[in-house]
Amino acid sequence: MGLTATALKQGLDAIAASDSHIARALDLAGYPEPRIRAKGHVTLLRTIVGQQVSVAAAASVWRKLEELLGESLPPEKLLASEFDALRGCGLSRQKQGYARSLSELVVTGALDLDSLPADDEEAIAQLTLIKGIGRWSAEIYLLFAEGRPDIWPAGDLGVQAGLHKLLDLPERPAEKEARSIGEAWRPHRGAAAIFTWHCYDNPAL
Repeated sequence: MGLTATALKQGLDAIAASDSHIARALDLAGYPEPRIRAKGHVTLLRTIVGQQVSVAAAASVWRKLEELLGESLPPEKLLASEFDALRGCGLSRQKQGYARSLSELVVTGALDLDSLPADDEEAIAQLTLIKGIGRWSAEIYLLFAEGRPDIWPAGDLGVQAGLHKLLDLPERPAEKEARSIGEAWRPHRGAAAIFTWHCYDNPAL
């Protein structure tokens, strides 16, 4: 599971103790709500379904997939499904390729989502073996589904915009600068990332 409210508070309190910008923002905006997703292939499949489409469109595709495959969306059943059946659910040829890549890795045991490497970079490398899952998607999975405390998705536009606001920077930092900024917040960068999203459009700031 993802970072709990207690873990978020502990992480942010630790950062705020040495960072006045974060301390001030915490006073004004308060602590963020946890962002928790289920661990396993279903969450990654949902990520694939949601890529480059609206929330409403993704929800429609998801409902149809559940009707076709069952609520647990077993990977074996997805692999056995015909192209046209999946297309009828709204999955494009490209996304079917991604979904099949995920399902094959899970079914063959090449990707064990119950025991990803403890090292974050090694875990990201394993997750990005899935076609359609890049570094950002892997980081979000590790943060929301596994609750890894030091995940820092520096390429995320919301994180960058949150840093711009939180630290009163002259402009939104690019990924390289955002990654550098986060170094000071180890080993609590996961809590910091969730806080940047919380602050990005918070009217209190």
